[in-house]
Amino acid sequence: MADLATRNPPQALNSPWLQALPPAMRLVLHGEVAARRAVAPVWGVDFAEQACRAVRRDSRATLWLGPDEYLLHGSAAADLESQAATVGTLETALKDIPHALVDISHRQFALEVSGAHAATILSGACPLDLDLSEFPVGMCTRTVLAKADIVLWRIREDAFHLEVWRSFAGYVTGLLGEIAVEFYPG
Repeated sequence: MADLATRNPPQALNSPWLQALPPAMRLVLHGEVAARRAVAPVWGVDFAEQACRAVRRDSRATLWLGPDEYLLHGSAAADLESQAATVGTLETALKDIPHALVDISHRQFALEVSGAHAATILSGACPLDLDLSEFPVGMCTRTVLAKADIVLWRIREDAFHLEVWRSFAGYVTGLLGEIAVEFYPG
């Protein structure tokens, strides 16, 4: 098994409306119905049947990213040994089923944008309609924030979870900070 890289979350602007979230386990699963059925009891979270939806249970979630593609997200990063054990358990459950399971925990980090102006701030650089009626709680999708690829997930009416590649940390947080000055000066 490959060595697991340890990473600290990048320095991010922390304010009442923008928080860097703690490190997390992130796995991308490509697989059809049989793969999802094998993984769900082991992961402890069902898979959404509707496109662009997330299912959360306790500290874990599954996010529908595309046909037969899901992000398995564990909100609290386990130590490297237990993370490797989790991946091993999932691979064992999938051993006779066509699939791809890739650990991307080291590749990205998460931000939470929250508060009364969260949707408006994100709309300053995201092309999606983030009105609650169009992007309800539990909806998730891959999209862009200006020139950065992100995964956007509405976790509450006034809060969004963003998955961002580490190399875009400064760009994304700086851009959000510039947009938010209108609402949070100084």
